[in-house]
Amino acid sequence: MNQKGNGLLAKIDDIDLQIIKILNQDGRTPFSQIAQHLEVSTGMIRQRYYRLLQEGVLQVVAVTNPLLMGFTIMAHIGVKVDVGRLQEIADQIALFEEVIYLVLLTGSYDLHIEIVCRDMAHLQNFLTKKLFSVKGIKDSETFICMSIAKEVYTWTGYMDVKQHIGVSKK
Repeated sequence: MNQKGNGLLAKIDDIDLQIIKILNQDGRTPFSQIAQHLEVSTGMIRQRYYRLLQEGVLQVVAVTNPLLMGFTIMAHIGVKVDVGRLQEIADQIALFEEVIYLVLLTGSYDLHIEIVCRDMAHLQNFLTKKLFSVKGIKDSETFICMSIAKEVYTWTGYMDVKQHIGVSKK
């Protein structure tokens, strides 16, 4: 998920969090049904939904399973780079179609990349022809995923508004 980067936290309250929680269970839940459940107007839900989208708090996407779409290899790659060019290198790697997740890190690696590939030949091609062609990469370590133990797309925080920093009570 892209960060807004403006340094301002979104102002969300209990109703916003409940809307998010309901949509996490079923992203196609009608505004009218959410409104009925929360005992508010449909217009209020619609307005809050679009504000949450606009502020970047909420993102609506179709989540696919690459393994069921013919991509049999998922891998994570830790990458060490010339840190003077860290953002430039990250931007270049982000353009590769195999990359589904890319973050800049502290610690042993400068970048963490998650990729999906059709098979081992595709992985080898990605590493040798794409990734290692990027100038400024010093070293990398590839971790092939054997199975997914947990994958969460429904994170809403701890659902206790009083505990949230930057969350206002309206």
